[in-house]
Amino acid sequence: MQHIKTYLIVAGLVCKALSLSAQTTWLKQAEAAKGFKQATYGYEVVEVKSGKVVMEHQAHTALVPASTLKVVTTASALGLLGKNYRYQTVLQAKGKWDIKTGVLEGDLVIKGSGDPSLQSQYFYNDSASVTAAWAKALQAKGVKTITGRVLADASAFQRSMNANWIWGDIGNYFGAPPCGLSYRDNKFSIWYSSGVAGSNAKVERISPDYVTRPLQISSMVVAKGSEDEAYVYGDPFGFSKQVSGTLPSNKTNYEVEAALPDPALLCAEEFAGALQKAGIATDPKKVVSVYEKDSSMVLTDLYVHQSPVLERMVYHTNVRSNNHYAETFLTTMGKGRLWPGISAVKNYWEQRGLDVSELNMVDGSGLSRANTVTTHFLCQLMAKMARDSMNYSAFYNSLPVAGKNGSMSNIGKGTFIENNMRAKTGYINRVRSYCGYVKTKSGKELAFSIIVNNYTCSAKEAKLLLENFMVALADL
Repeated sequence: MQHIKTYLIVAGLVCKALSLSAQTTWLKQAEAAKGFKQATYGYEVVEVKSGKVVMEHQAHTALVPASTLKVVTTASALGLLGKNYRYQTVLQAKGKWDIKTGVLEGDLVIKGSGDPSLQSQYFYNDSASVTAAWAKALQAKGVKTITGRVLADASAFQRSMNANWIWGDIGNYFGAPPCGLSYRDNKFSIWYSSGVAGSNAKVERISPDYVTRPLQISSMVVAKGSEDEAYVYGDPFGFSKQVSGTLPSNKTNYEVEAALPDPALLCAEEFAGALQKAGIATDPKKVVSVYEKDSSMVLTDLYVHQSPVLERMVYHTNVRSNNHYAETFLTTMGKGRLWPGISAVKNYWEQRGLDVSELNMVDGSGLSRANTVTTHFLCQLMAKMARDSMNYSAFYNSLPVAGKNGSMSNIGKGTFIENNMRAKTGYINRVRSYCGYVKTKSGKELAFSIIVNNYTCSAKEAKLLLENFMVALADL
């Protein structure tokens, strides 16, 4: 027994020495890095099984997390909504529906609940149209004529733009607000052709575009460099957009993605077209979107469309770092509103024993710099999720794999963490962050979080330094 006790003490001292060695080595690298002189950084590493803190540095310092905030949103959604949660979109008759004649004397309503997957690129392609499936379902129901409008009801969510998002983000696809009737990932594409450096790039086409209210694009984009530096500006709910910046030279069919001003209207238009193709008489110009609740409407349900389960949507949220999905989950938890969603998230984690004073959350995606969180909070959240038998598998499988997929595809290649680490990444200007799990060479599972703010080196150099940190975790 004494030998076992002695062995455990020695093993613990060796483990602690390895931890201190790895920490000292990386801190020396960070201190020596010219671009980290003015930076603020913190990290925490926890052994999942025991809950023991293995390493930490400024772990209680509030830092801008960028997209690692999505682990808070998705973990909360799994806990509060459930991994098998499905959004429902209901087709309803507003008016007199005569099942014998097949005539609806009134409006056909698309009642949304916020489902972000409707005609999403992750679940549909050009040969699989959700509106065509709806039209077919109504045809089977016996619907032949609609005398009124196709009305897209997006009132499930408050229509608003996050006040903490900057002008340079809204208007672009990654700044699309959530919608009570989201459609096509709430984005459209502007296709360019560019000539020699210094020449103006030309808009070739817009897709998808509206039929009843076509988009107006004013472009001041120049051919220059090798990166996409074109940004879309304008009223987020307006149909006139301005695009400025640069695109690579000598390109054809070059895609710039922007936020749809009215996803619900586009859904109604495409549904009206699908109804016509299915032989159901309707006027394609009689389409409308509404964002205010009308409790006076008397409606008859005709068909219910269900989304994929939440677990599948969480996967795409974290692997693809999809802002739209994350914001939708947060708004859903708030029953259609942002701030009640944030309150629900904080209450959930407070009840699970976390200090939510270390979480300042203003959105669900991490797009805003007004978000701050400590690496201690994120690391403890990851450790708690690892002990959550109901949701851990869904959450763990949604995180990108080192060296394999998502934003971790180029991290740790040829090292021990390849295939042994899953982590959510975060990046906005002068912010780099990682948060996840790693299986070490000794067989332990660690949860970790590391965030760096305000570095002055290149994003590539900052990424390399943080990659060194994550590779070193395998030796703990």
